Amino acid sequence: MAHAAAGRPSDLVGRRIAGYLVEREIGRGGMAVVYRARDLRLDRVVALKLLAPELARNDTFRKRFTHESRVAAAIDHPHIVPVFEAGETEGILYIAMRYVSGQDLRALLDRQGPLPAATAIRIAAQVASALDAAHAHDLVHRDVKPGNILIAAGTDRDHPEHVYLTDFGLTKKSLSLTGFTTVGQFVGTLDYVAPEQISGRPVDGRCDVYSLGCVVYETLAGVPPFQRDDDLALLWAHQYDPPPPLTGQRSDLPREVDAVLERALAKTPDERYASCLEFAGELRAAVVRAAPAGGQEGHPPTRVDVHAGGGPEGAAVSPPPGPPRWARPVFGPDAA
Repeated sequence: MAHAAAGRPSDLVGRRIAGYLVEREIGRGGMAVVYRARDLRLDRVVALKLLAPELARNDTFRKRFTHESRVAAAIDHPHIVPVFEAGETEGILYIAMRYVSGQDLRALLDRQGPLPAATAIRIAAQVASALDAAHAHDLVHRDVKPGNILIAAGTDRDHPEHVYLTDFGLTKKSLSLTGFTTVGQFVGTLDYVAPEQISGRPVDGRCDVYSLGCVVYETLAGVPPFQRDDDLALLWAHQYDPPPPLTGQRSDLPREVDAVLERALAKTPDERYASCLEFAGELRAAVVRAAPAGGQEGHPPTRVDVHAGGGPEGAAVSPPPGPPRWARPVFGPDAA
């Protein structure tokens, strides 16, 4: 078989890579391409992420990649896309994950615009549960955005959607440690990036609180909290400008929501919520306190338990025990 790295990404369709038959491309980023593929050994469909070939040529990166892959694969959580396998073949690093049939939050927002408050709260609670579970394993996502939040069909009226968080930091920590990012660069997406990522300071799970706050703002307003004409102005806004009150765009929401988002989007990590579930719980409480007795938006009150995973089998997922693990920064430029 010809070397898999020799062809262009489109050339890989129909090729066999490490026991997976590549079927079609389903997404791409700056350092990786994701394909729908078939696991020929177990006859199942997977999402196969292939990293840029130059990454495999860096020994430090390759070791980090192996370690982070094992940690991510060990997380068993109903709202985290499971990692089946990770390795290297013919000079390409790859990750095989569960293939989720559905759409991502980016597509949903592009099609529907702002979401009903109850829907936004349900999505936020599930993503928050996934993030806190990752933080308990010393994994920081660092790129929480609508495109990394997958939405599949739920089980019943109380759980109309099942949310998965994907694209965890299997490579992000390594990229920041091996020269693939330089001074002034960071791993993240501009609309949702935390101030400490922009300035190159060490980060912990509270940067995910910030990014989740940006995502929640967009689910309710239809646009991210900061909108500027160019990238530099946007970076400046994340570091120095206060977020505009959400109620300026959603007059149907109580002003208490503005205070919740303001804390989630605080410029200093110490001023944010200590965990993503705490943020999601405060968001729900702010909306429920102001909701009329008949429920939000003409519907019966929706139960949103931010301490439950709401998985396909209804399995409860408790938040990680003990205090948040902010004792040692992880995934930052100074991390060991």
